[in-house]
Amino acid sequence: MYYRRKIVLSILELFGNQLGKLQLQKLLFILSQNQAEPNYHFVPYKFGCFSFQANADLGTMKKYGLVSEGENTWVNTAKQSYLSELKKEDYVSLCKLKKEFDGKSSSELIRYTYLNFPYFATKSQVAGTHLNFSEVIIVNSYKPSSHKIGLFTIGYEGISLEEYLNKLLREDIKVLCDVRKNSKSMKYGFSKNHLKSACEGLGIQFIHIPEVGINSDKRQELHVQADYDQLFEEYNQTVIQETVTQQEFLIDLIKTYKRVAITCFEADKCQCHRLHLANAVMKRPKADFDLFHI
Repeated sequence: MYYRRKIVLSILELFGNQLGKLQLQKLLFILSQNQAEPNYHFVPYKFGCFSFQANADLGTMKKYGLVSEGENTWVNTAKQSYLSELKKEDYVSLCKLKKEFDGKSSSELIRYTYLNFPYFATKSQVAGTHLNFSEVIIVNSYKPSSHKIGLFTIGYEGISLEEYLNKLLREDIKVLCDVRKNSKSMKYGFSKNHLKSACEGLGIQFIHIPEVGINSDKRQELHVQADYDQLFEEYNQTVIQETVTQQEFLIDLIKTYKRVAITCFEADKCQCHRLHLANAVMKRPKADFDLFHI
């Protein structure tokens, strides 16, 4: 079993084996803020801090009979305790969490997280219910905002879905364009439908532009930078020349939405076709904006 799932089951065990769904998300979040390497990352969402990965893990554990799901609750149904299998520092942190927050309602935990971590309340649909007017103003001041117009590029290699989405949010990205030929991924959260749903839940429009991608079979024998350079030379001579319409479409998106990002897998932009696509867009006559690499 993944270690992070043992953390979830241990929280449920310590808090009486049953928690509201919001309570569990908030407790996991508070715990994560005290971990050097958090088991879960979070984004600001409809009811505050939310982890897509934790929610997916709970769904998987439900299939294996480790938890059961009510309309608004999660119940620990595992036949064993995992507390003894936790790292010492995590066990200590969980005990502190139990001592400080045992018995706290969903509303109390929401208010606590909103006040102490206001960025994660910036997408909340219920902030006005749990905070007073001046507190809502403080939360709103943490909403990322920029008036600069630009094309952004970003890769998702080596980071979680939540870390990736936070990068987009902090740059105030309005539209994410997936420029992969095949928008599938073995990495959690980055296949087309899941990524689209996550983005749109955060107010980021998602568009897939497969025409500007590279066929996966052309990426099989890439070992050193020279291999990538050869691939991209061919890409510039073929795909870039054949996709002027899609490049103009990107420009029109930027003029309409101001801040648009193109995305693919590689963390290093020099090993990804998005750099060459972005450079081609910037050379178009109507490209009167800046280029940024996240």
